[in-house]
Amino acid sequence: MLRFFIIFSVLLIGLFSLEILQPVEKHVILPFTSMIADISVWIVTLFDDGVVATGNVIRDQASGFAVRIERGCNGLEAVIILFAAIFAFPAPFKHKLIGFGIGFLAIQGLNLVRIISLFYLGQWSQPMFEWFHLYLWQALIILDALVVWLIWLRRIPRADGGNDDRPGDGAAPGGEALAG
Repeated sequence: MLRFFIIFSVLLIGLFSLEILQPVEKHVILPFTSMIADISVWIVTLFDDGVVATGNVIRDQASGFAVRIERGCNGLEAVIILFAAIFAFPAPFKHKLIGFGIGFLAIQGLNLVRIISLFYLGQWSQPMFEWFHLYLWQALIILDALVVWLIWLRRIPRADGGNDDRPGDGAAPGGEALAG
């Protein structure tokens, strides 16, 4: 357990430190955030063709309302937390890669829902936009990373090759776990 916390902490500090470096900002963070804006607009234009993206800004052409996707709103902080948790945990590398890939998609999928919902909430009610943006969605994105990690933990094979503690595996009649 101590090993996990040390590796997790080192990975978090290292990745968050790397994220704030200017070359990483310029060559990774900004292009990724612009891509998130483009994907969001692509999804929105399936049912509302008056929306455009310019860099990290999504704008409604009719009303002029716009949202800017900034650092902290692109889902990468949650991805970093998930990465650190998965790669700090002792498991086969293949399972780490699969878990991280699926987790990345889950976080970014929910983040797209977040961005699009905030875009429309901002047009409807600025106080609601602020509340959802600052409180609800921030927590849900981090919670998404935690849930993905917990699901991943349940799916990785145990080091001893035994079954995990799912119902029916190693449980005595009446639901009590057998001592091994």
